[in-house]
Amino acid sequence: MSVPGERAGARADVRVKRHTGSKLRTGIQAVIIAIWCLLPFYWMVVTSFRDVGFTFDATPWPTHVTLDNYATAFSTALGNHLGRALANSLLIGGVVTIIALLVGTSAAYALARLEFKGKSLIAGAILAASMFPGVALISPLFQLFTDIGWMGTYQALILPSISFVLPLTVYTLASFFREMPWDLEEAARIDGCTRVQAFRRIILPLAAPAVFTTAILAFISSWNEYLISSQLSSDATQPVTVAIASFAGTQPHQEPYTAVMAAGTIVTIPLVILVLVFQRRIVAGLTAGGVKG
Repeated sequence: MSVPGERAGARADVRVKRHTGSKLRTGIQAVIIAIWCLLPFYWMVVTSFRDVGFTFDATPWPTHVTLDNYATAFSTALGNHLGRALANSLLIGGVVTIIALLVGTSAAYALARLEFKGKSLIAGAILAASMFPGVALISPLFQLFTDIGWMGTYQALILPSISFVLPLTVYTLASFFREMPWDLEEAARIDGCTRVQAFRRIILPLAAPAVFTTAILAFISSWNEYLISSQLSSDATQPVTVAIASFAGTQPHQEPYTAVMAAGTIVTIPLVILVLVFQRRIVAGLTAGGVKG
């Protein structure tokens, strides 16, 4: 083999080694991140199956396994209305997600595709609303809903959640609409569609991955909300996050750690399954507007 050929082969070997090393480092980093993120969830599941007398057992695998904790989590005799709270969270999260999508999709399209006065001001107001601390809203919301008789009602929980979810919806969808080619919409307009028809028949179907992703993120955000719900809900309307925080154990003056872990597992597993099942759509929606073309 000639000297140039040897050099080319050596360079190819170096590139292969670098590529292999890069993949190995990426794999190791992914494993570390996965363990770091999933370890608390794993420990929650292990503790949820552990007998109350061995709550603080540090054994890293399930021991003294029992299902009593899940029975305690659903025990209405102890005041743990987890079933009702799950239904409340599903209702609140579903309504918030639907309203946020209906309003946010049209608002995102307007910000991305239309030119009108005050556009930058409106975009800035939406961004400012997403940055406003929720704790600062508790007192005025409490006073407002008390004055109008809404304290402890579903609307008192749904409206604040919409205000937090809507900016996320608008900015996620606006970034996608902004990168979509104008030719599609213009072709539909030439064929006789109005702007609304072009949006509904052409743009919206193409934006399905981004809309689907936004719906999942909005639902999870509403599902996990605790701060405002803890102050504005009643026993009949409290979501699952508030219900778990007020759990009672089988013994007086006992912190029901295992029952709380059981309830946390029940609440978390549907979200994990949802993300795992639709992870391809989520990734497609998050990256859809990232490349022009």
